[in-house]
Amino acid sequence: MSENVMTVRTERTPNPNSLKYNLGVTLLPGSSANFPSAESADRSPLAKRIFKVSGVVGVFIGPDFITVTKEAETSWNDVNIGVAPALEAFFETGEQVLQGAKPADYKEIGADTADPGLVEQIKSILDERVRPAVAQDGGDIIYRGYEDGVVYLEMIGACSGCPSSSATLKGGVERLLQESLPEDVKEVRQV
Repeated sequence: MSENVMTVRTERTPNPNSLKYNLGVTLLPGSSANFPSAESADRSPLAKRIFKVSGVVGVFIGPDFITVTKEAETSWNDVNIGVAPALEAFFETGEQVLQGAKPADYKEIGADTADPGLVEQIKSILDERVRPAVAQDGGDIIYRGYEDGVVYLEMIGACSGCPSSSATLKGGVERLLQESLPEDVKEVRQV
């Protein structure tokens, strides 16, 4: 980036092994991409560069931030020293954050039996009230299905493997959905 100056701010997340890098530039407008391993990063030149940093075991790319997950025994100082040049090198290339075809979508649980109107209500609550809060912590929550009163969700980014993720799902998301849709939502389960 020759004329634009990118400012990187780091933010701790509830997961001690994940750090959120606020970049101040749009990466994936209204979207996110999760790379839980270096092998999964084939379609993201940005994620591939970050995985080259010693100790990095996960990369999550949000709309305007990146969350990096490290090995427990690696220090954040060691990771940060490598992430800054990786970001700089990526932005100098002008490459797209994601390239190639999107991987096949996950088969939605209960897709054949769930009421489409109810599914839209659940997704709307998640999009408007849950996902923004989860993004603040460097992650995302993805709807994976609804069947027999159970909402199936996947937590990614800093939320994956976070000690407080089950409390977030049960104490926060499950309660919110039950209050909003008391006749329909009995439980929330993590996929």
